[in-house]
Amino acid sequence: MGLTIVEKILARHAGKTCVKAGEVVVAEIDYAMVTDTRAINTIKMIDKFGDKPLRFADKTSLVLDHYSPPPTLEAAEIHSEMRRFAQERKTNLYDLGDGICHQVLPEGGHLTCGDLVVGTDTHSVTYGAFNAFGTGVEGTDVSAVMMSKKLWFKVPETVRIELQGRLAPGVWAKDITLSMLGRFGAEGLNYRAIEYVGSAVSAMDIDDRMTLCNHAAELGAKAAILEPDEKTFAWLKAHGAREPLPTFADGDAQYAQRFVVDASSLAPQVARKHEVDDIVAVTEIERQAIRFALIGTCTNGRLDDIRQAAAVLKGRKLAPGVRMIVTPASRQIYLAALREGLIETLIAAGASFEAAGCGTCVGITNHLVPGDGDTVISTANRNFKGRLNNKNADIWLGSAATVAASALTGFITDPRTVEGGTWRSVA
Repeated sequence: MGLTIVEKILARHAGKTCVKAGEVVVAEIDYAMVTDTRAINTIKMIDKFGDKPLRFADKTSLVLDHYSPPPTLEAAEIHSEMRRFAQERKTNLYDLGDGICHQVLPEGGHLTCGDLVVGTDTHSVTYGAFNAFGTGVEGTDVSAVMMSKKLWFKVPETVRIELQGRLAPGVWAKDITLSMLGRFGAEGLNYRAIEYVGSAVSAMDIDDRMTLCNHAAELGAKAAILEPDEKTFAWLKAHGAREPLPTFADGDAQYAQRFVVDASSLAPQVARKHEVDDIVAVTEIERQAIRFALIGTCTNGRLDDIRQAAAVLKGRKLAPGVRMIVTPASRQIYLAALREGLIETLIAAGASFEAAGCGTCVGITNHLVPGDGDTVISTANRNFKGRLNNKNADIWLGSAATVAASALTGFITDPRTVEGGTWRSVA
């Protein structure tokens, strides 16, 4: 009986020829990541063991991205402790402004096809875009990994989703992920792995593939993973990754469920206020005024997202009373956008830029606090009530193209109805 991609990766890392859903295995990790929100738990646990050698220190990155910049003395002290630990224990460190953990790990060449990667953030599922099993764990779990190189896993069931056709201009992976949330509901695929396959996936560039996998966290997925292709190999090589070990499912692999989706018929989607799975087509929304627009986060802060916004806003101004903040997912993306003139285009339109990081998305830094009754349209992955530190404000979610079109008009807007809204990357 054949194996899914996830089963093959876990079996290989557990030293087995075969594993099945529900089985518990102890597997060797290829790379680990700790964010500043979980780092103290990791460090305290390791410090309890004194000078015990850390066999996996050089395969672990500490990332200062959520408290970026630190909004309190406590957060600043956490960063100081992380810098001390990284220097003493020889772990890799991504400091303030370097970027969001899920962007800097692949950009830094730390993972490749067939890898098993863990990180202290649920959106570690992003690494599936590169045919790696990426999943979120706790800080104390990474302590165990740093000392032993191993961690236990319950092998998840896999759901196979075939995306047929090709996304229409103005429609992006964000719209697919939102439609999946509308179909399955938040946590609807809890502890399952998702295999996304099909012609629509093959047509996507890497930026969109990362979005596709990233948003699986809101579905409750243990992992989301894609088949590798030449785009995957070229991107990994360009970023100095190790030799890939491409992993594909067997033809007779057993799946918990299979679904076929016509991606070519999909319209831009939005998640309505406070509910990540209250999904409707943007064409169903009538004159919903907005006051804030956010483009960025680990879900949609990549170069193609900034290009989408620039295509809509080039030579124009934000609607009166609308404020826009853009947070690139990494310093590399920031510099690439600068070289392409995208930052100048967006600043001229009235947008403001934040350093690469998670603080604005999570509301930690208080750099985007809407007023009472304000509506925010955001490319973030969550729109929980009060996420931006005001329970009397509403947050809607959409693609970068939808957010930019809405910032242009002052109302939630179908990007296909404005000039530049149908820009598409070259696959």
